[in-house]
Amino acid sequence: MMKERIRQILEDNLPLVDVDSDYLFAELSSLDITTIMMLLSEEYGVELGAADVTPKNFMTVDSIVEMVKRKQ
Repeated sequence: MMKERIRQILEDNLPLVDVDSDYLFAELSSLDITTIMMLLSEEYGVELGAADVTPKNFMTVDSIVEMVKRKQ
């Protein structure tokens, strides 16, 4: 369920980004990453900071889900 919700958040707020990319991080601008972090922080009540912005954490929707789960 979390994966579907995060996918929906990304699709709704970043319509030009291919959320199914195998290397999502390469498609994201710094503004996109900031937007994602803000939205996920609000949605899941987690604190995401600069240390969380790594290619590993933003590689795919699955890796974003895992990052959020670790923060909960």
